[in-house]
Amino acid sequence: MSGNPVVVMRLVASAYKVAEKAGSIVRKVLHSGELGIVEKTGANDLQTLADRLAQKSICASLSRNFPNITIIGEEDLPAEKVEEDLIEKGQEEEILQKICPEEFQALKEEELVVWVDPLDGTKEYTEASRCLHLGAVTPIPHKGLNTFHSPVLWLLDNVTVLIGIAYGGRAIAGVINQPFYNYQLGPGATLGRTLWAVLGLGAFGFQLQEVPGDRRIVTTTRSHSNKVVTECVDAMEPHEVIKVGGAGNKIIQLIEGKASAYVFASPGCKKWDTCAPEAILHAVGGKLTDMYGNAYCYNADVKHMNSAGVLATLRNHEYYVSRVPPTVRQALKSD
Repeated sequence: MSGNPVVVMRLVASAYKVAEKAGSIVRKVLHSGELGIVEKTGANDLQTLADRLAQKSICASLSRNFPNITIIGEEDLPAEKVEEDLIEKGQEEEILQKICPEEFQALKEEELVVWVDPLDGTKEYTEASRCLHLGAVTPIPHKGLNTFHSPVLWLLDNVTVLIGIAYGGRAIAGVINQPFYNYQLGPGATLGRTLWAVLGLGAFGFQLQEVPGDRRIVTTTRSHSNKVVTECVDAMEPHEVIKVGGAGNKIIQLIEGKASAYVFASPGCKKWDTCAPEAILHAVGGKLTDMYGNAYCYNADVKHMNSAGVLATLRNHEYYVSRVPPTVRQALKSD
């Protein structure tokens, strides 16, 4: 694209590189074994050094390049000087070459809200690290993982870095980095991949696949289940249920043909969990709503909690909304 690309495309191009840097931070901290774990609200709500460093890197990098955007990160961190080696200045050239959809071409920085989850799937990240550094499996070489004798390292699939971009309350673009993608290939493998999308332009970095139409495979929470969550999953009459961590990971399952629906009838998810994944899912024709079938709003002043749960599908969204039991809807308060 000739000339100076519009703000949205420059922001996505920066977010791509920033997410890659955050992914490398996540790998480096795991490799060190010094996770610096802090419990936020309990054992299933953790914060690690990787969460803190990755968020500092993402927010400081984007703020420096786009001083007028609003950035909302998951971690409540003190205002402090950010080390220069955490700053990412690059932009993904391939994205800068794309033509921005017309409806976003005139947007200004101050109209954009960026939602950041620096490490989605923290619980699974800590569990995998614990097994690695207790000697249960071979430690991680810097360029790859030896996973041939590990039944637990699949947990690394759950880990993602999420950067979502919203305008007018709608998720319009998103970047997801999977820091440990390719870990199954063993030592020497190049780890990590980045998926991205802009509404009206498309989604990139993966091959879209679908579950066969006669199968209903539901993906749901691995560590935040309860009676209401289970009741809602059962009501979908699934042929199979997959329990994994991370909202980003679950949306990847939808777009890569491993699951038909992501069903989470609980207020545990936040806007930074769903903004980037929603943009990527919507860019390929999917849908993410609450349990009532209502869209979530991503304005800067909205509450962070997705109070009425998360229901996401690649196809046939209305079917899954229709299957949500009245008792489940009554248990969840719609925004």
